[in-house]
Amino acid sequence: MRNHEVTTRQPLLNDRGELREPGWARSLVFTYDRKDIKAPAFRIKEWDYYLVIGQGFGLAFTVSDNGYVGLQSVSLLDFEKPWEHTETILNAFPMGKLKLPADSSSGNTRYRDKRLSLEFLVEEGSRRIRCSFERFLGDKPFACDITLAQPPMDTMVIATPWKEKKTAFYYNQKINCMPASGWAEFDGRRYELDPALDFGTLDWGRGVWTYDNRWYWGSGNGVVEGKPFGFNIGYGFGDTSAATENILFYDGVGHKLSEVTFHIPKDSYVKPWQFTSDDGRFEMEFVPIIDRAAHTAMVIVETNQHQVFGRMTGKAVLDDGKVLEIKDLLCFAEEVHNRY
Repeated sequence: MRNHEVTTRQPLLNDRGELREPGWARSLVFTYDRKDIKAPAFRIKEWDYYLVIGQGFGLAFTVSDNGYVGLQSVSLLDFEKPWEHTETILNAFPMGKLKLPADSSSGNTRYRDKRLSLEFLVEEGSRRIRCSFERFLGDKPFACDITLAQPPMDTMVIATPWKEKKTAFYYNQKINCMPASGWAEFDGRRYELDPALDFGTLDWGRGVWTYDNRWYWGSGNGVVEGKPFGFNIGYGFGDTSAATENILFYDGVGHKLSEVTFHIPKDSYVKPWQFTSDDGRFEMEFVPIIDRAAHTAMVIVETNQHQVFGRMTGKAVLDDGKVLEIKDLLCFAEEVHNRY
């Protein structure tokens, strides 16, 4: 069982730039500081990613500083058509200039240029996403103002090293089950969010990676038996011998899982997937709706992404043995291969 839980508040890195205590935690017990990193600035990767799923639609927002390239993006997905559009702005060599916060619980993230104004604001008990994107698609603008409530609850925090490079690390927090309210507008349509049914997820990451990585990640939120339910599953980043990032969330409490395996059809990402676990606590079938695929290759930089949205059906088992029956939960699962 890869479930070493870290409970002691401490600096993330030691004086050699290595993780002090690899493992997982329910909150940000680690203190992150760029000055402690023993790697060139162009190798440091920092990002804030929000995904909000409503009734039949999805919204995704990224502000990222990946050292020698920044990627700022907004996605709108319509699961009924189905249809999606992602617009991305690239920045050369940001290397800390975006000044992303060192802690997800305080400080604001802002990005502005001639076309895009994107803000992630941390408020008391909530988070706010405000965006204005000119010429999002053709000459049509996109805008939104979304609030994600954040009541006291467990999150998934992971600190993972790489065996082959001691100063490389993956430090990440996933916050699921944040009730979403507000709106988005595009092409004459207004998308309204209902906090009783709709949820947001934060993927907050800081780290130094090795050059070539393939990872798998899945996440979803909903209401099961009248209570908020969410999950985070994934692997592929570094040495997970201390802990995986697999977890269930139910009514604000995290229920740690061990190993979960993605079974992706070899001939098509839009055929049904299967998910199995080593202890039988996460057994699902995933029926895709849309593959948000992107492939970019530029000399030494290559990224090949398949973020697939669909519906999950199966069973999830809590720590006390309670079995939750999951039916048609709208969520996503992805396979990503990056070389940068």
